[in-house]
Amino acid sequence: MNRDLAFSPAGNVPAAPGDIPVTPLPPVGRGRPAHQTAHLDLASLLRIVREWRWLILAAMVLGLAGGIIATMLTTPLYRAFVTLEVNPPRVQVLANQESETQGVNSWDFVATQVGLLQSRAVAERTAQDLNLAANPAVAGTGGSVQDRLRAATSTVAGGLEVTAPEDGTLIRYSYTSADPQLAARIANGVADSFINAGLQRRFESSAYARQFLERQINKTRGDLERSEQSLAQYAQAQGIITLGGGNASGGSGSPEAGNSLQGESLAALNNALAEATARRVSAEGAYRAASSSGLTADVTASTQLLRSTRAQLEAEYSEKRASLQPEHPEMISLRSRIDALGQQIAREGAQVTAGRTNTLAQEYRGAVAAERALQGRVSALKGQVLDLRGRSVRYAILQREVDTNRSLYDALLGRYKEIGVAGGVGNSPISIVDRAEPPTAPFKPNLPMNLLAGLALGLFGGVGGAIGLDLLRDTIRTREDVRSKLGLACIGQIPKRQTKGDFVDDLKDPGSAVSEAYSAAAAALRFTTEHGAPRVMMVTSTTPSEGKSSSVLALAQNFARRGLSVLLIDSDLRKPAFRASDEEIGLTKLLTNDEEVLDHVAPTQFENLSLLPCGPLPPNPADLLATTRLGMIIEEALLHFQMVIVDAPPVLGLADAPLIAHTCRNVLFVIESGRTRTRQAAESLNNLEASGAHLLGGLLTKSTESSGDYGYYSYRYGELRDKRERIALIPYRQDG
Repeated sequence: MNRDLAFSPAGNVPAAPGDIPVTPLPPVGRGRPAHQTAHLDLASLLRIVREWRWLILAAMVLGLAGGIIATMLTTPLYRAFVTLEVNPPRVQVLANQESETQGVNSWDFVATQVGLLQSRAVAERTAQDLNLAANPAVAGTGGSVQDRLRAATSTVAGGLEVTAPEDGTLIRYSYTSADPQLAARIANGVADSFINAGLQRRFESSAYARQFLERQINKTRGDLERSEQSLAQYAQAQGIITLGGGNASGGSGSPEAGNSLQGESLAALNNALAEATARRVSAEGAYRAASSSGLTADVTASTQLLRSTRAQLEAEYSEKRASLQPEHPEMISLRSRIDALGQQIAREGAQVTAGRTNTLAQEYRGAVAAERALQGRVSALKGQVLDLRGRSVRYAILQREVDTNRSLYDALLGRYKEIGVAGGVGNSPISIVDRAEPPTAPFKPNLPMNLLAGLALGLFGGVGGAIGLDLLRDTIRTREDVRSKLGLACIGQIPKRQTKGDFVDDLKDPGSAVSEAYSAAAAALRFTTEHGAPRVMMVTSTTPSEGKSSSVLALAQNFARRGLSVLLIDSDLRKPAFRASDEEIGLTKLLTNDEEVLDHVAPTQFENLSLLPCGPLPPNPADLLATTRLGMIIEEALLHFQMVIVDAPPVLGLADAPLIAHTCRNVLFVIESGRTRTRQAAESLNNLEASGAHLLGGLLTKSTESSGDYGYYSYRYGELRDKRERIALIPYRQDG
């Protein structure tokens, strides 16, 4: 719109006392943030997508094109799969002297096999077994044999992909190559090499154990031979003779255990001494018993005949005594014979007893002599044994060393025999379930997936770019932006004009969208103070061309149309927007003299609306506006007009607007939607608040938001009349 709006004279508007009282100056607001960080919500995201839809669509198209190009340029790749079964081995465990079989932890074993399958050793063995170093497609053509082998190993390891099972013992892996036949061949070769490598590791581990045991056995054998030689040399030097050598399972063979010759002799002599002592005690007892006892069996046997004869004579004597007197010669003869036999019996018994006693005495003396001889020999041999025991300490140490070496040697020899029996290759814990077959179709490139990825990448890139560009612009676009970013109430939202006609014609049409929007803003201004619309109001913006002057004219025309006498003051002394037919009148004249305000007021083509133009452009606008004359002019104007609206210059970069705001106090801030930057607007508002102005709110101009958000954009009087006519027809049709 052209900023120089011409006004035709329409006669002088008489000044009347104002119906709106003078608004008291409100307290200056403080503490509003200078710049609030913009936040991204769903509504803002939808707005960004709508405004930058062509950029997003272009990014999506580029993404699709990139997916197609990537598909055409990508070399087809084939993938061959192999499935292996892992059987964890079972080991012999000795528990409580009993051997039992336990299985290895299957998950740990499977995880170990997965790691071994991915090892470079398996890849190198595969390259060697399949002779891949001679394949130019795998190892290339240049370099030595070792270089080609390393290249082939890297190729095998790079194309191998192993998937660890989440449960179970099945391992599935794949190999990727540009040649389907080669992919299947290498995949199967990896399986065979993996199994063979496992068997070889088991054999090498048992071979290492055997070699280790062989070294230990040889060392232990040497130690045993040296210890036996030392023992034999010491025994020979000390004259120690053992009877029955010790071994690992029997006695120790030490002389202290009775295995020496002296020990054996001492034991025999002790036994003989004990027997001699027993014989001596027995002989002594028999001798003493014979000396103190009466007739013995030997005496009785030797006098038996004499005793029988005497018994017969005594019997005959007793028989004849019944008839004969003792003095009878026959009786005396019998008695004499009996007494002679008694004496003979006594002499015979004494002889036998004396002979037996002499025999027992001789036996006793012999036993005592034998006992004493054995005691002497035992005493002499005890000294030898004690001396031998002192010399046997070193012998015992050497004997224990021999026994220890012999035990170690026997244990190592037994373990070596066990490993020799059980150290064979045996069965492999890995078996092939499914071998690889040459794939019939490539898995890369995947056109649908590439297109989807390109589309998604383009979408996210476009949305991200749109958000970034929008944040870089950081402009005020909606009512919510005015409230959230500037902390300012939005008085109204003016739509962007779609027609190319004159702005004044839109204002004269009450049904136009622009006129309706300004009418709503004027109505909202009535609620900005406790006493209604402010009588004095300054309108400014951040930068030029934001719709400030057009908004001043529209608001002044709206209040004038409602019957209020309104004075529009053009205080932009640098680039005025309004001009009058008389260029010798204006605000600059009043600021430099004491003339009356009405002498410089010009009528306009709108009823009840008058204009105080800028007048001649001064060389020092800020100096003129800094005087108290501007306040006096406004106070004088309020005596003749009900409302004074001041069109001020932009705030940013100039001192004029804060000076005018300090005088007018009430400020309406105009913001162009999509053009005014948040930081600049916030800085302008801070400057206005620093001058002591009261911010009534913000007026959003040139808005491009859809009409569905605010109904007055599309609500028309003609439509209202049509609806009323239709409603009026309803009773008529019912009566009919």
